[in-house]
Amino acid sequence: MKIAISGKGGVGKTTISTGLIYYCLNKGLTVFAVDADPDISLGTVLGIDNQAITNLKPIVDMREIIANKSGGSGAFFTLNPDVDDILNEFVFQIGSLYFLKMGAVKQGGSSCYCRENTVLNALVNSILVKSKEIVVLDMGAGIEHLTRGTANGVDLMLIVSEPSIVSINTAITIKNLATDLGIDNIKYIGNKIRNYKEKEFILSRLPEQDILGFVEFSFQALELSMGLHSMETQSSSALLLGEIGEKILSLKS
Repeated sequence: MKIAISGKGGVGKTTISTGLIYYCLNKGLTVFAVDADPDISLGTVLGIDNQAITNLKPIVDMREIIANKSGGSGAFFTLNPDVDDILNEFVFQIGSLYFLKMGAVKQGGSSCYCRENTVLNALVNSILVKSKEIVVLDMGAGIEHLTRGTANGVDLMLIVSEPSIVSINTAITIKNLATDLGIDNIKYIGNKIRNYKEKEFILSRLPEQDILGFVEFSFQALELSMGLHSMETQSSSALLLGEIGEKILSLKS
């Protein structure tokens, strides 16, 4: 199953991604955790050593390989470069978890990411199409990351929202764009819920049938975001999703 997780910045996409990853690992599944956010925070929240993350070269920095894969210089380039031979070189493995760092912040004034995105999309689609495992894509904030390349093959788009009008509006915009890009299965998760009033706020603004569930505010989740890891916090992170995790896995059938 291939899952992309999106939402407004700060709503807890990476926390939800981490909880889902731990949930799937606890179920004995193999998980490809793809950090597709330029902020590169998923690996840290997963507890991967910062030095290991730093040493894992992001695909967008592979200028020469990208040029070769995308057809050299010029405005036109191959839309589906073969990236299988570089896939395994840029994966950090811990047991059944395979971590990929997709991008990095580009310097101001530098050229666009058109070529890099072609290789990134091919890499994502290589995983999505050819693997039998769970793939969790922690996307960047907002809607800029959504393209037909990254949308291809995604089984489920999870949009995370907290109880605020700005977050709700962004969630609706993301869903509309994802629908335009051909993603059929789009669901919401309400996050950082502290009381019934906040839950009702989300229910009053998003279609109830499209809401998979709600995740309560958790100090364990806060510890994960602070990089404080233990077996207890990892277990608590998996438990955060509760019935939501079961609903997500049931959608693959």
